[in-house]
Amino acid sequence: MFGNYFKTALRNLLRNKTYSAINVIGLAIGMAVFLLIAQYVRFERSYEDFVPDRDNIYRVSLHSYRNNELISASAENYPAVGPSMLHDIPQVLSFARLYNMGYKNNVVITNENAKPDPIAIKQHLFLYADSAFLPMMGYELTRGNAATALANPFSAVISEKYARIYFGDRDPIGQTLHMHDDDFNDELATVTGVFREVPPNTHLKFDVLFSYKTLYTRRTNSIKRYDQNWTRVDMYTFVRLRPGTDPAVVEAQLPGLVIRYKPQLAANREKEVLQLQPLTSIHLTSDLAEEPEANGNATIVLFLGLIGIFVLVIAWINFINLATARAIGRAKEVGIYKVVGATRSHLITRFLTEAAIVNLISLGLAVGLVAATLTSFNAISGLSLDSSYLGRPWFVELLAGLWMAGTLLSGFYPAWVLSSFKPVSVLKGKLQSSSGGALLRKGLVVGQFVASVALIAGTFIVYRQLNYMMHQDLGINISQVLILDRPGIALSDETNSKAFHAGIDLFREELKKSPAIEAVSLPATIPGMLREWKATVKRYDANAQDSIDVRTNAMDDEFLNVFKMKLLAGRMFSRSFPKDPDTSVILSLSAAQLLGYRKPEDAIGKTLVINEFNGFKPVVVGVVNDYHQVSFKKPLEPTMFMCDFYEGEYYSIRMNTEHLSQTMDHVRQAWNTAFPGNPFEYYFLDDYFNRQYANDRKFGQLFTTFASLAILISCLGLFGLSSYTAGQRIKEIGIRKVLGASVTNITAMLSLDFLRLVLVSIGIATPLTWLIMYSWLQSYAYRVSIKWWVFALAGLIALFIALLTVSFQAIKAALSNPVKSLRSE
Repeated sequence: MFGNYFKTALRNLLRNKTYSAINVIGLAIGMAVFLLIAQYVRFERSYEDFVPDRDNIYRVSLHSYRNNELISASAENYPAVGPSMLHDIPQVLSFARLYNMGYKNNVVITNENAKPDPIAIKQHLFLYADSAFLPMMGYELTRGNAATALANPFSAVISEKYARIYFGDRDPIGQTLHMHDDDFNDELATVTGVFREVPPNTHLKFDVLFSYKTLYTRRTNSIKRYDQNWTRVDMYTFVRLRPGTDPAVVEAQLPGLVIRYKPQLAANREKEVLQLQPLTSIHLTSDLAEEPEANGNATIVLFLGLIGIFVLVIAWINFINLATARAIGRAKEVGIYKVVGATRSHLITRFLTEAAIVNLISLGLAVGLVAATLTSFNAISGLSLDSSYLGRPWFVELLAGLWMAGTLLSGFYPAWVLSSFKPVSVLKGKLQSSSGGALLRKGLVVGQFVASVALIAGTFIVYRQLNYMMHQDLGINISQVLILDRPGIALSDETNSKAFHAGIDLFREELKKSPAIEAVSLPATIPGMLREWKATVKRYDANAQDSIDVRTNAMDDEFLNVFKMKLLAGRMFSRSFPKDPDTSVILSLSAAQLLGYRKPEDAIGKTLVINEFNGFKPVVVGVVNDYHQVSFKKPLEPTMFMCDFYEGEYYSIRMNTEHLSQTMDHVRQAWNTAFPGNPFEYYFLDDYFNRQYANDRKFGQLFTTFASLAILISCLGLFGLSSYTAGQRIKEIGIRKVLGASVTNITAMLSLDFLRLVLVSIGIATPLTWLIMYSWLQSYAYRVSIKWWVFALAGLIALFIALLTVSFQAIKAALSNPVKSLRSE
């Protein structure tokens, strides 16, 4: 029986090639879009899913308040938090701390025994890790024992990739690595384990781990500094709770823990709140300072998921519309089947089989489209998918579910309509088109274009917001600024400051031998860096409650020349004032105003008190313009600059890039002369800063691409429906032409019904889109307003697309020969 249904369904599809092609192509594109977005959503939501006990693992974050105002929210906390929680809270089973040295310091790790030359690599993904870290996160070693590999000081675990780079074909176990950093730390570690590459779907990526206990050997009181400390916020802490533990029960005990170990907070009207972040939610929902990498965005994932569903539903709507519109044409077929004894259930099965075939063919084409476009999709989305992802169990299950859902959702209503015809009426030719069916088709067309108008308007708003953020005045000039991180291998130890300073002076001198180098500065941090360095500052003559919190940075005498900032009052730091590092600060305009100075000049010569620096009482020597340290997603922060001529961590070079290759050769030579043995790595500041917008740009590109495809699918459906409608009214058109109707009259008549539906769609889509996009924009501190013309333009584009689609068929019908159309069959 099913074989017969299958043959009949195929015959019917081949007999109506145009409508079959429209259905198959529309469904294939819709399914391909859905499957691509499903890959993206799946990946973004899969972070840490490889961790065995992930539902019981939490990261401890720290939120600091002063006078009940949030001062900072950090992914890091104190070294003593983990041990204290294990000791004081019975629900805590274990803890693991990580010290993100690769992010905080400039680290160079060397195999000094490599032949013919030592292999020195700057390691950005380098962490100190407690011995519990690898077992807690479920990492298995290809060599060594995960449970003991980091148990002892001076132990190292490295990835297979770096094992090959450092040691080639030799067994890495037992080999020695030498770590240098720009804080004069110098440690030798023995390789005790090798792991496979860290999965891409984790917020904690690393290439090299040193044992946390190595930190205990650094200096006097190192155990107190790195194990018992409740003052320095610089560790990630992960805790594993006992199975079945309610995390709220543990969080309820954390305020008592803070009070027990930091009783002085209350006296200073300060409060610190430790919170538990579920491991699996960090990537999409956390937005804290000191994150190990840029987080994803749950809103973007949700929006793209909805777009995928919209596009798929639009494709299914096309199928339903065309199938029900063609119902009259298939009425005789149904009547004959019923006369020869077919029941309604048989007919429904027959037509569902046809829907199943269309969906199956479309699904096969969709998988082909996905495979063919994976490279382009990776370029837009930032993923690294390959064809192997298409064979994964979840994807195969999704294909099966998509086929079954598509068959039922797109096939059941048309099958129900077709099977409901009465054979007597059909065979007498008395069957009339159902007003209910026509109303449903109109409703579905409206639904399609509501989604299309919403996507067009949404695309405009997304791009206006991206353009706004990318082109606003930052208060600094970040173009043509080259950044080199401070060398990790120091040429002297920390006690020999003269030699250390001499190396920096030599680098400056060598750089300025090129006319392309305009200025060189050594700030403590650079624009785009999310690290939180804040201080509590007040005027010398003010009360403690008048203190303000400012972001701190350190600059030298060339900072303004590199970043093109404006000196509003006073002077810059200068080597002519050798006491500047010990006596002076510079304020940004907003910091001066918050301290009560109405004009920049009023702040000059005034004394401040800085709590964090043992009551340091500097004098304000200058006021500069405000600038945005981070992206326009965050509000502008008042800033205070300390003076430092040598301790800056980011060598910032303003250069003329007209002859970039020659200039870069000069910079490289200067680096190798001043800092021999250090790998030469660089990046441009504008590229670095704009990484903050990577998720937003990705969202904009994906939104636009898939919105365009959704509109294309809507047009395919409208094209098929208008074609069929014109065919149904062919005799009416012939009569009107005989009576003198022009091509323009007939085209307008056939187009008007569809254009009315598009106008209704615009009216429905406008308030819905405004509400959705308004909600999306609230996540940005600086955002565009939603203008009325966005919806007007989106509506006009939708009308134009619909008119273009419908009028093609309308003109074709209006130009047809009325003699042929009126000839009796």
